[in-house]
Amino acid sequence: MEIKLHAVQLAWEEGCNIIVGQTHFIKSVEDIAEIVVGSVPGIEYGLAFCEASGPSLIRTEGNNAKLVGEATECARAVGAGHTFYLIIKNAFPINILNQLKGCAEVASIYAATANPLQIAVAESPQGRGIMGVIDGSSPKGVETEADKRARKELLRRFGYKFSV
Repeated sequence: MEIKLHAVQLAWEEGCNIIVGQTHFIKSVEDIAEIVVGSVPGIEYGLAFCEASGPSLIRTEGNNAKLVGEATECARAVGAGHTFYLIIKNAFPINILNQLKGCAEVASIYAATANPLQIAVAESPQGRGIMGVIDGSSPKGVETEADKRARKELLRRFGYKFSV
């Protein structure tokens, strides 16, 4: 049996983040949607889930039609069963990752990022599956003292660390 490998570039609205994961049941669509809106007031999101049996449809939820459309295009481009694509606005993945990981249907999270993202996809006669991700770019060096200060300032500006 032959397996083909593909790299699929995902695209979504500037200023948003995407979370890509593996789940195992159609119930995931509603459960993930409930987690998202119950975790961060004012969050906007689009969710697409690739059903892996029966009608094998891309199932969707969301409160922002543009983000739902973009999540659907990501799901269509990758085409891997039981995967989900969650695009969020007005929040960061750190605000919902633990809740998603605690969802009974979620098997794993592949990526949570605002960086350019490629999905490494394997394709067999049965279908497609995610082998891994390429998140952002390769390191260009080691941070300097100035880079450390900038990193710490960024975290404080976002409100994730106390000012000192």
